[in-house]
Amino acid sequence: MSMIDIAALDDIPPQGARVVRTPHGCVAVFRTADDRVFALDDRCPHKGGPLSEGIVHGTQVTCPLHNWVFDMATGQAQGADRGQVVTHPVRVEGGRIWLDARALRRVA
Repeated sequence: MSMIDIAALDDIPPQGARVVRTPHGCVAVFRTADDRVFALDDRCPHKGGPLSEGIVHGTQVTCPLHNWVFDMATGQAQGADRGQVVTHPVRVEGGRIWLDARALRRVA
C-alpha cells in the first residue's frame, strides 16, 4: 500500500477534523480524543453534508445536517439510519498522518 504524508497529528485538534482536497472530491481526516485517526469521504450519503464539520464522539461522527451518526472505523450509519461512507486506510507514524494514496484517486 502506497501511503502519502498529509499532515502532522497536531494539525488536527482532538475531536476535530481536517479536509484533504483531491481532484475527485474531499476526504475528511478525523482525530479522536485518544489520538486515533480515521479517514472518510467528506460527504454524508443522506443529503451530502460535510462530515468534516460534524461532531466527533468516541469513534463516531455525527453529520451536521441531519444528525446521522457514522462509525468512523467502518463508515456504517448507526441506529435506524441506513447508509455507508467510504473509509480510507490511514495511520499515524512519528507524529505524522499517512493516508493511502488510492484515497486521492477514488473518492466518489
